[in-house]
Amino acid sequence: MTVTPELDTLFRSAAIREGVVDVRYDVVDSPVGELLLAATDRGLARISYTVDGGDVELARAFGVRVLRTPLDDVRRELDEYFEGRRREFDLPLDLHATGFQSEVLHELARVPYGHTDTYGHLAARVGKPRAARAVGMVMNRNPIPIVLPCHRIVGANGALTGYAGGLHVKRALLELEGVLLA
Repeated sequence: MTVTPELDTLFRSAAIREGVVDVRYDVVDSPVGELLLAATDRGLARISYTVDGGDVELARAFGVRVLRTPLDDVRRELDEYFEGRRREFDLPLDLHATGFQSEVLHELARVPYGHTDTYGHLAARVGKPRAARAVGMVMNRNPIPIVLPCHRIVGANGALTGYAGGLHVKRALLELEGVLLA
């Protein structure tokens, strides 16, 4: 039996509507390479620079009912960001973070477009001024880069430091935002 594109679309829509999907995902092209996007019924849950094996990682994190389907709202906002037409994201987020990690990610979300901050300042703003390294670990595990702008966090001397997508991606995002000259 051949499944037509129309039947496939109906199946995917029904699965989402009936609530039998733990997480939806898609892979999209961007100016900084392919991105794996994932969302639950509560909101955007992942943006990953690692596409291969992403469905397996999502199944481990969210449940085995994983479905590839377009995430048009996420794609639209990311496209607008990369085109320089969006400075803030309006997407609902599904963060599975608690305690210190949650505090840091919420404070990270407040770092404005076109600005940078340091790990130490971020640590101080969450009430842990000596926890710059711990903030760095949270940035390293940020589940939603770009939207939660860990690329805007730099070393105390202003140096670009580690980034999940690579320093070339961090530099490209900061150039896009006008922080660095191309």
